[in-house]
Amino acid sequence: MQRRIFTEDHESFRKTIRDFIAKEVAPVYHDWEKQGHPPREFYNRLGELGVLGIEAPEEYGGGGVSDFTYSMVIAEETSAAGVTFGSYSVHSNLILPYLVEYATDEQKQRWLPGFCSGELMFAIAMTEPGTGSDLANISTTAKLSEDGSHYILDGAKTFITGGALADRILVVARTAAFDESNRRAGLSILVVDTTSEGFAVGRKIEKIGLKASDTAELSFSSVRVPVANRLGEEGAGFSYLAHNLAQERLTIAIGASATAAAAVQHAIAYTKERDVFGKPVAAFQNTKFVLAECSAEVEAIRQFVDRALELHNEGELTVPDAARAKLFATETAGKVIDKCLQLHGGYGYVLEYPIARLYADTRVTRIYGGTSEVMKTIIAKDLGL
Repeated sequence: MQRRIFTEDHESFRKTIRDFIAKEVAPVYHDWEKQGHPPREFYNRLGELGVLGIEAPEEYGGGGVSDFTYSMVIAEETSAAGVTFGSYSVHSNLILPYLVEYATDEQKQRWLPGFCSGELMFAIAMTEPGTGSDLANISTTAKLSEDGSHYILDGAKTFITGGALADRILVVARTAAFDESNRRAGLSILVVDTTSEGFAVGRKIEKIGLKASDTAELSFSSVRVPVANRLGEEGAGFSYLAHNLAQERLTIAIGASATAAAAVQHAIAYTKERDVFGKPVAAFQNTKFVLAECSAEVEAIRQFVDRALELHNEGELTVPDAARAKLFATETAGKVIDKCLQLHGGYGYVLEYPIARLYADTRVTRIYGGTSEVMKTIIAKDLGL
């Protein structure tokens, strides 16, 4: 079906990204996977291309473009090539809205130029070993020093994307005592310099997918964080997190849409080339039926996610609708990619083939950013249930 979300500018950007991947990413991607992340200078290259700060204000070195469609283009091109840009998506799609919306002018001057250039890479630390999706139960604490100039940060975080290489980390911590009557109160967001004494990167988590994106455990032992590094108001952290949930979940839905479409294209190419019983796998009726079914499912995902993207660009995408988009896109993409892998036979299980990486990389989309079960809970509440 015809898509109406892309302009000539988007297609020109697509060519730039496609050429960049072919020249600077695909030839070395296997090395990134073995290392567990891209080389640090790769993010400087993304900064030079203008990728990291497309939506950041121009006065801080950004593109000043309020159009999330460029993120869709990147997702589609990386998925088609079977690569990722490391922790780029967390840095640019998840964290930038916090800085633009809640940072003071002084903080923006300190952080955004480096954010856009790649000199300062950011991560966000919410999840703790005992909390998972229950952010209201965060136990990491930040207590004011006696002179009121610093917070003393203590606690641990896990599953932090980009945490091993980050220069600054947005840490969600409890700045007021836990209140059972209002579990969401008392949380604040502190921007932690990773060179601070008492901060440590712990175990690098080995995952079944997304191997070129580092994921780490972090610990904070009496880390002194200047009050000037608090993002927004004290105690308002949970509302800030909720404000950005729609874009976070749309980002994941966009990725699922792109990976599902890429899987179908890989399956078509493979089944045309692979011969079984004297004829191409694509010649069998079962293959045709499976790919036809997958094509219809991909179009359904695309139409859903494209519309969600339009609503987001118009400032009208709600949290429940973002949850619907994430739930449908990730669950359906998982089914599509599984069927496309099956058409590859044994080779679908070999990492040499892009479909294997897509299969492993996509599984987590039903978990991070809020599990599918959490999405269903949000949708049910919106239905008045």
